[in-house]
Amino acid sequence: MFYVYILASQKRGTLYIGVTGDIARRLTQHRAGKAGSFTTRYGVMRLVHLEQFGTALEAIRREKSLKKWPRQWKIDLIEKGNPTWSDLARWPLP
Repeated sequence: MFYVYILASQKRGTLYIGVTGDIARRLTQHRAGKAGSFTTRYGVMRLVHLEQFGTALEAIRREKSLKKWPRQWKIDLIEKGNPTWSDLARWPLP
């Protein structure tokens, strides 16, 4: 399985969109500050949206599409499924 995810620094805060084949490992990297300077610099570690795909190609297409969306559309997407912006990361992750 492959995942497209959105991380946030806080409710309506800085957003980060990524794709991975191992969501648990990737979130661990983000939270340890080893996933990249952007997420570390802005404290973007709260998993607020997650989508699952059967192939890497589907996930990458979705990630690229979401990255082109206006910010408000991304906020609307998050709030449709997670109105309180709760951290959806429950361990163990899928």
